[in-house]
Amino acid sequence: MKLIVMSDSHGDQETIQSIRDRETGADGYFHCGDSELAADAGILQGIEIVQGNCDWNGTFPESATTELGNQKIVMVHGHQHGVKESLMQLKYAAEQVNANIVLFGHSHLYGAELQDGVLYVNPGSTLLPRDGRVATYAVIEQGDSLMVTFRSPETGEAVEKVFFTTN
Repeated sequence: MKLIVMSDSHGDQETIQSIRDRETGADGYFHCGDSELAADAGILQGIEIVQGNCDWNGTFPESATTELGNQKIVMVHGHQHGVKESLMQLKYAAEQVNANIVLFGHSHLYGAELQDGVLYVNPGSTLLPRDGRVATYAVIEQGDSLMVTFRSPETGEAVEKVFFTTN
């Protein structure tokens, strides 16, 4: 399984298109909010997307739950889940739907954690990274192992890879 996850693109359609062109053949494409685009924007076709705090039109859902293969994925932006302080509210959201992957944005900081068999991924921001980090999106690949690669939206080069062992 291969998932492409982006967030906080803040109106930048060129970067979304660049990622889509580069990352063909994925099993799922996700945007964790703050696209600042209209729901009918062509660039968003085929991308699961949620409402961010800067998506003023209010046409995206607050959360989305998707099943791909044997994975249940829940996605939120994170502004309503206190993600800048803790993952606790996200943990409760995952437990409510029995999700094993949680995708979120809002902080503009990339990272991945595996807690109690649940993978939490923040892809960072494709446009406005914070704290001296570079712009990123995430590629989640699961086969015999689980790997999250944070890539530069500009070049596609790996910024950081995180490997997890699963039982």
